[in-house]
Amino acid sequence: MGRRQIDSEPTRWVSLTLLLMGLFSCSLVYMFMTAVLRPNENSEFSSISEAESVKLEENEGGCCRGIDNFELWGAAVKWGSDFKFNSSIECCEACKAMCSGNDGPCLCDSWVFCGNPDACGSKLGECWLKKQKDPLAPDSREGGDNIWTSGLVYGKGEGIVKLETQYGTLHIKLLPNCAPRSVMYILELLTMRHCAGCQFYRAEGRGRSWDSKGNHLKAATFGPPFALIQGTLEAEGVAFKKIPTEECPIIERGSVAWIGSGPEFFISLANHEEWKKTYTVFGYVLPEDMAIAEKIARLPTIPDVWNKINVSVLEKPVSFSFKRINKVSMET
Repeated sequence: MGRRQIDSEPTRWVSLTLLLMGLFSCSLVYMFMTAVLRPNENSEFSSISEAESVKLEENEGGCCRGIDNFELWGAAVKWGSDFKFNSSIECCEACKAMCSGNDGPCLCDSWVFCGNPDACGSKLGECWLKKQKDPLAPDSREGGDNIWTSGLVYGKGEGIVKLETQYGTLHIKLLPNCAPRSVMYILELLTMRHCAGCQFYRAEGRGRSWDSKGNHLKAATFGPPFALIQGTLEAEGVAFKKIPTEECPIIERGSVAWIGSGPEFFISLANHEEWKKTYTVFGYVLPEDMAIAEKIARLPTIPDVWNKINVSVLEKPVSFSFKRINKVSMET
């Protein structure tokens, strides 16, 4: 399985004659982190972050994305012919509003919107709110002449998958509002009996730079080590289509994100606000399971150098499988 390496060439800044020492130091830090984190066509990732449940849910609140030319089927709970909006975001928010309670499954878990004035005709603005029989296996149709934009919404206890390793199971809450295409790929993986080739191959702890909650310590470096476990989510024998960047949450402790357009990904063990929204976060590990990620990060490693960056590669890669979970008692 090919591995991505991080682009190590720092951005070149135009020389400035009068630059305060503080600004110059900040520029050096920024250029170093760019070299460590920015993926390219042949790049391998060198950092990761984890997010606590509350923080990530707050970040997800600002996301409301769907997939164009894509129609989710299902039983209608709101008929679009009588329920219209000016944008797909408003349609998405209407579905989320029916999924904010703490007393059971969402009344709405999918939405369909028509927003193309030329293609929609009399259907322009229609917002269909729907309920899937199986939110982890939604009924859908996709095509070039499809006039609809659709998205999923997962409420409390929904949209959780499990990543099983020999060291324990990581429960991951998916974020379809932020990364709809990424989530659809994960749902496709759930239909496979095996995920041959799916594995973690790099592991780096928090070192002396981040505390147990993922907060960066004052005056500490930003790595190495970079507080992450890195792997690949490409099943052997299955063609992987690059996933476009879907920006939304920042990288926090527990974040699960792509490196570039995938299939390389990472789970972060620390907060990395300095990376801003460079990476597509498509889920987060439930806080209760972060101890398992930390356990993997402490496994024996071999030092290596990727594009002039010191990294730690696992002596023995850790294979894993993706499986669905129907109900969960944990709070998400």
